[in-house]
Amino acid sequence: MIYALAAIGAITIAVLMWKAFGPEVAATARPRRTPVAPDDDPEFLRKLAEQQRNNERPAEED
Repeated sequence: MIYALAAIGAITIAVLMWKAFGPEVAATARPRRTPVAPDDDPEFLRKLAEQQRNNERPAEED
């Protein structure tokens, strides 16, 4: 019985150590570049605004 409890304790400690210092920590330390939706991308919105301004200008000059 004592050996079973020791084994369960060792496994529990191993899992906790893996969660604390495992490879996920190294992966999250680097900033991830997630895809940006077009409506959240400032560069896309800037280009869209420029296109709209360019399309409106000829109509105003008439």
